[in-house]
Amino acid sequence: MRVERWARKRQGTDTLPLKLLGRRLYILPTRAGIAFGALAFVMLIAGLNYSNSLALVLTFMVGGFMLVGMHECQRTLQGLELVQAQAGDCHAGDVGLVQLRFVNEATLPRRALAARTPGLADSGFDLDRHGAASIQVKFHGARRGRHRLERIELSTTAPFGLFRCWTWLYLPVEVLVYPRIAGSRALPAPGAGRLAQQPSVAAPGEDEWAGLRAYQPGDSPRSIAWKSWARGTPLQVAQYSGSGGSDYLFSFRGLESLDLEARLSQLSAWISECGRLDAACGLALPGADVPLGRGAAHRAVLLRALAVYGEAPT
Repeated sequence: MRVERWARKRQGTDTLPLKLLGRRLYILPTRAGIAFGALAFVMLIAGLNYSNSLALVLTFMVGGFMLVGMHECQRTLQGLELVQAQAGDCHAGDVGLVQLRFVNEATLPRRALAARTPGLADSGFDLDRHGAASIQVKFHGARRGRHRLERIELSTTAPFGLFRCWTWLYLPVEVLVYPRIAGSRALPAPGAGRLAQQPSVAAPGEDEWAGLRAYQPGDSPRSIAWKSWARGTPLQVAQYSGSGGSDYLFSFRGLESLDLEARLSQLSAWISECGRLDAACGLALPGADVPLGRGAAHRAVLLRALAVYGEAPT
């Protein structure tokens, strides 16, 4: 929209911490406010037509009520401070979350606040006086890659719902969008080389038990030897040998018939399946060589490598 482009050019890119000042706040009546104003105008015409002093007094009181509501609506946003903004990763086509933290240094509470990105539902919240609040706002991960977060709209209809005051936040927040999870998740798969028949982590009962090893961050809680830990030993996980915990090194081998995005989506699906099977996996792609590893943190490294694959280094 032309108004939004004008506001972006006028405001520029915001920096944190960000304190909202009056020059960047916009306010308009809501539908209820328009109806209320029309009613006050009819009362004014009727009072003047019939020279009814009581009707005129009531009209002026209603007008004063609206003016106070407009002032308080803007005051709800003015001086509010945004101190933190951090976005989580998501897959293309999914909805991600950005966490915002607001601080209210005023002596009065701020009510009926809402934040949203274009096309998604509001995240409503309130702030007590001298209080702080962290909220999560949804954003749409449209396509794979590294992107700057779209504008966030912060608004309020306090105190009476007759006016809506809002501002647009253009934050320096970068989001990483993984490839879409698409294609077959079946393992073994084309491009997945089974590297070892060595013992690896798997669910008890699925394979033959092979021993214990030290716990590593990201290991599945269901594979932890809780009985040993209860006896005072350090955290250890059970190792099982067999197909359930095979190691997979993913590449484009066997996917030559697909375009780049389809290949990356297929690899994303296989990495997700490795998480379900608790199998070790890695990448062997041109310019993206990630060694074998296991756990949620390692799979995030793999997905981030897929997300920026083919982009120029930053």
